[in-house]
Amino acid sequence: MTKSDRKMLESLVCPVTRAPLTYDAERQELVSRAAHLAYPIRNGIPVMLVDEARKLD
Repeated sequence: MTKSDRKMLESLVCPVTRAPLTYDAERQELVSRAAHLAYPIRNGIPVMLVDEARKLD
């Protein structure tokens, strides 16, 4: 991940809660612990749609 990628990810927030997201490199997801959702990153692009997010246990 490049420095500009990290900066961009730091500026993203959960669209549901507006809480910060955590990057999961192994799963290529942005995780919102507040909303219990994981947003996929596809081809290097975060998909910030609730309908596309994986629900966390």
